[in-house]
Amino acid sequence: MATLKRRLPLLKHRLWDPKAETMPRPELERLQLERLQATVRRVYERVPLYRDRLDSAGVRPGDIRTLEDVQRLPFTCKDDLRAAYPYGLFAVPLKDIIRIHASSGTTGLSTVVGYTRRDLRNWSDLVARLLTAGGVTRHDVVHISFGYGLFTGGFGLHQGAERVGASVIPVSSGNTERQVRLMKDFGATALVGTPSYALHIAETMYEMGVSPDELSLRVGLFGAEPSSETLRREIEAKLQILATDNYGLSEVMGPGVSGECLNRNGLHINEDHFLAEIINPETGEVLPEGYTGELVLTTLSKEGIPLLRYRTRDLTRLDSSPCPCGRTFRRMARVQGRTDDMMIIRGVNVFPSQIENVLLEIEGVEPHYELVLDREGALDTLEIRVEVTPEIFEGRMAGLVELEKKIRHRVQSECGITPRVSLVEPKSIQRSQGKAKRVTDRRVF
Repeated sequence: MATLKRRLPLLKHRLWDPKAETMPRPELERLQLERLQATVRRVYERVPLYRDRLDSAGVRPGDIRTLEDVQRLPFTCKDDLRAAYPYGLFAVPLKDIIRIHASSGTTGLSTVVGYTRRDLRNWSDLVARLLTAGGVTRHDVVHISFGYGLFTGGFGLHQGAERVGASVIPVSSGNTERQVRLMKDFGATALVGTPSYALHIAETMYEMGVSPDELSLRVGLFGAEPSSETLRREIEAKLQILATDNYGLSEVMGPGVSGECLNRNGLHINEDHFLAEIINPETGEVLPEGYTGELVLTTLSKEGIPLLRYRTRDLTRLDSSPCPCGRTFRRMARVQGRTDDMMIIRGVNVFPSQIENVLLEIEGVEPHYELVLDREGALDTLEIRVEVTPEIFEGRMAGLVELEKKIRHRVQSECGITPRVSLVEPKSIQRSQGKAKRVTDRRVF
């Protein structure tokens, strides 16, 4: 890591908005309550769906007197946004909306979100917070490899980087060789994108004969998909950078909900703008701090499309212990998976991230894999297709057999299932230019 340390002389604990980010907890909670009460009043008066649901629950805006009263409010889920397509959940007239984003709609109608001018200002500031926490300054050149368009990632990180004062290269995704050349020629110092695409960039560099020492990269800020600590170390080693995670989702705002500081002991949630809860995904019961469950977010400052208790489907836990960086916001652990990504195999609950952690700890295995679910008769099966290094693939058959047995044993020990393992040659698993697709489910229910 000597090279990495040499490249990071400017990194230290910095804050974009010290007054907000170090606010004493009692003051923060008073602000949260004021904003929660205002949000509930706004949606009751302006959004028919919420007015109907609050009426059905016997709750009026004046009943929200403490932060705990948030538990009296109804949940919102993605299906509610789809049912309200396109503008049914907007709380302001369309003339006050100056930006519209939407999901891809690959599994149904898109979820549409709108931003007022104030929403965009807040969004830029919140992304500026996470970029600053991750070591970006106005002296940086930020290479953004997120796709631009209706997806919130590209524009969200772009406007936040401009807010910081950095130089922004809006490359978007794809054409990876060109991205490597641009990073080298333009002197990019910060890389923004998905972790899987960052790894693909590193591989492409190697194929082009470009060494990390020929680039000016020093930090990477990654999000939009779950990833493991092992994958982070792989990216850091191959690109010689310091990598941090950040989190957001289009329905709530986009990137900027939370992000890691340089301590990398959890993602600081911007709690002055989002009220976070952890619930049991099966029962909806609120869980105590430290328990893993589904993250639920209530927006506290959104004007265009405020959301009450939005069920993210992301599994994490909260931590309010002090952080050396001085931020007083609670932290969320790295998302370990989604409730709708969980695989149930012969009655055993398994997340792709669990298998990824096992695979990347085994020597000779490359960080590219695919999980194929199928059914033989009445029984579920799991096949793990994983790339191995050229040396392993071209080596003796006995070595391949031994590696298969090791993977199968480790997965069985860690996850409680016995998979089939297929070792495949390097570059045979399709690379992603956006969010990685890890699971193929061929089962018919």
